[in-house]
Amino acid sequence: MSAPHPLNDAEVDAEMDKLADEEFNINKGKIVMQESLQIDANAQRKMKQAEVQKKIAQSTLTNKARLQILAERENLLGELFDTVREKLTRIPDEDETAYRALLKNLLLQSFFQLMEKEVNIVCREADVAIVEAAMNEAKQEYENTAKQTSLIIIILLMVAVHSAGGVIVSAMHGRIKCSNTLETRLDLASELMLPEIRGLLFGSSAVKQSAL
Repeated sequence: MSAPHPLNDAEVDAEMDKLADEEFNINKGKIVMQESLQIDANAQRKMKQAEVQKKIAQSTLTNKARLQILAERENLLGELFDTVREKLTRIPDEDETAYRALLKNLLLQSFFQLMEKEVNIVCREADVAIVEAAMNEAKQEYENTAKQTSLIIIILLMVAVHSAGGVIVSAMHGRIKCSNTLETRLDLASELMLPEIRGLLFGSSAVKQSAL
């Protein structure tokens, strides 16, 4: 077996160049791989950020649209109640019979709510005569039903002259009070019937949305 012959200078240089090239290629491959992984990671991160931003933008637009719809619905409800309120203010002047019957029921309800022997009735100056007529009917019905024969009533004038009508009944020097003005009754009816009105105007889904 022949012994390997020693390399001359040219061969040594060639071998070193070869090893250097191999090491360079290995290092270059590592660098390329690392850069590729970094590029992929950055791309994935940017894609996730873009997806998150897209969802946020969609959610913002959805919420904005929902708020606009709710605002428009509230405006429509406000216009509806304003119309009802305006028509309500015309009842005392346009239909005395209906207004007298309404006053009787409002007074009767107030008497039963307070259940006192002496009450004060506050009303508009323009309504004194019709309130007296309605009061006599309500007083008689109350006394027959509640078995009270000594209900004392004092009529006072309403300070808030801008009221559309109705009465405020109080007892015990004003310590207990039942407000049955037309405005109060409308506000109470509006509050109690609001879910039903929303359902009639906008559908059952509007009632659920307003509760959120």
